[in-house]
Amino acid sequence: MTIPRCSWANPANPRYLDYHDHEWGTPCHDENRLFEMLNLEGAQAGLSWETVLNKRDSYRAAFDGWDAEKIACYDEAKVAELLANPGIVRNKLKVAAAISNAKAYLALRAEGQTLDSYLWGYVDGKPIVGDWSDGTRPTKTALSDRLSKDLSKRGFKFVGSTIIYAYMQGIGMVDDHAPHCFRYAGAK
Repeated sequence: MTIPRCSWANPANPRYLDYHDHEWGTPCHDENRLFEMLNLEGAQAGLSWETVLNKRDSYRAAFDGWDAEKIACYDEAKVAELLANPGIVRNKLKVAAAISNAKAYLALRAEGQTLDSYLWGYVDGKPIVGDWSDGTRPTKTALSDRLSKDLSKRGFKFVGSTIIYAYMQGIGMVDDHAPHCFRYAGAK
């Protein structure tokens, strides 16, 4: 028997199925994972999510386990090392964005906020369950527009509205599983 899943969940890639089955649309409140996913969603821009997901372990190793304090201090030598690493997306702007994001994240923490409280405050702590009644899933919303704009104002990079909507799905602020999917929250 085949488990019904969202159509994008590639059955040929166990890593992708695991991501669909256990992460995507699942509320996340872990600071390190929230920071990691923000950067990975930005790295995905112009590529498939599967490509970046397949590189996630390499990213974790290359970016010091997504330790924002270490990343904020990266120098030119570390950037050169990252740009030579075939295990990540070797794009100068995306590497620079991770460093900017670390600094912006640390500034947010210096204000007394966690990434968790900041993000989840946009949805009053409760995930939005997507409405698939018309058969379409949006790529951005008024909420992702607002969050994107505020993140950008705070110094975060690669946080356009479409990237942020994907991020919101990835960390479970939005649950957009299709109605036929075993993970669909509307069926519970």
